[in-house]
This record gives sequence, C-alpha cells and structure tokens, in this order.
Amino acid sequence: MDHEHRTPPTVTAVLVAELLAEGERMPVYVHVIDHPDARVLVDTGLTQLHPAVADMDPRLVPLDTHADLDLDGIDVVINTHLHFDHCGGNHLFAGRPVYVQRRELDDARSRDDYTIREWVDAPGVQYVPVDGELELLPGVRLVPAPGHTQGSQVVVVETAGRPVVVAGDTAVFFAELDEPRTEGQRLVRALDPELVWLSHEHEPWQPHSRQRP
Repeated sequence: MDHEHRTPPTVTAVLVAELLAEGERMPVYVHVIDHPDARVLVDTGLTQLHPAVADMDPRLVPLDTHADLDLDGIDVVINTHLHFDHCGGNHLFAGRPVYVQRRELDDARSRDDYTIREWVDAPGVQYVPVDGELELLPGVRLVPAPGHTQGSQVVVVETAGRPVVVAGDTAVFFAELDEPRTEGQRLVRALDPELVWLSHEHEPWQPHSRQRP
C-alpha cells in the first residue's frame, strides 16, 4: 500500500492507575498506537502493589482488566523510561519486543532507588536496546529526550498534519512544555507537535494550551 495513502496512526490513552503525589491524585496513562503495520503500546503502567511505593497509595486499573483492550493484539511495546509506573506491566507481554533506550536499561539495572528492579527484569521480558533515534515503523520513530531520566525517549507519530508525540514523563505537567527547560522538553517543542500525550495528564497538551478559553 502506498505509504502516503495509508490510514494515519491513531493514539488512544488508557488509564491504568492513580498515584498520590504531593497530596493529590495523579493519573497514570499508557498509550496505544494503532498503525497499519502493528499495534504498539507505549508504557505498561503497573499491575500490582509494592511496599516500595506504598506511600503513593496506588489505585490500580491494570491493563489485563480492561475488557476492551486485547493484550494479545499488542505487537510491540515501547518504554519511554523504566520508572515503576511505566514498566510494571511489562511482564504481560513476555516474548514480545520491548524497545527502550540502552542508557535507560543500564541505569534501571544498576542504579539503586531508581525503579522496582524485579518489574524491569520480570520473567520473559525481552528488551530491544536502542541507541539514539530509531524508525520503528513507517511514520513512528523513537527519539531520545533526556531530562526526566537520562535515558528517556519519546515516540513521534507522523500524521496527515503536524506530528503527535507520546512523551511519557518528559513533561509531567503542561507548564513544563509551556516553558521548556530540559533537553527533552525543548526537543518536543522543536518538533512543533499538534498534540503531546503525557503519562500524568488526562488530556493531551497542545501549543498555547494555557491561552485557550
């Protein structure tokens, strides 16, 4: 099929948890990219409680409890980074490729107090370490975005118009994209995206979002 005439990929946010952060409930979203060549899941949330994060009072809606989401239909998994609330469902996709920046995987495996390590290397999880940018599918590429962690990456999805970005925690709040400070935040803004999906906001960020009524 001619690439220019294919159906553009779509991005769908899926709520998988809420965490208590600084006295407020913070949502945790993962994102499904439906592409003509594959169904891609960006981050996997968390599926169980763990003493290390009990103070965040996680309220879970694990991926495997979503009746409308066919986990067997997921072809590829991407981790924007490997903090516990982004990789805790990786075990649900044993045997399928999980793309992550090599720097992120090395840090998650070697640095103390970085993540929940047994969730990173759960049985059957098969990582594909990435060094820098990678075109994963036509019109879907992985781009390093250091800041939140040194090995963070974002997913850039080309559409008929401006790109859509799935950014994980490159920005946690809209204000961090309104006034970008990290290398990753500046990179996202430089892409001139139409929308940026974040893991901890209910709606996507849009340029000049604070100026909208």
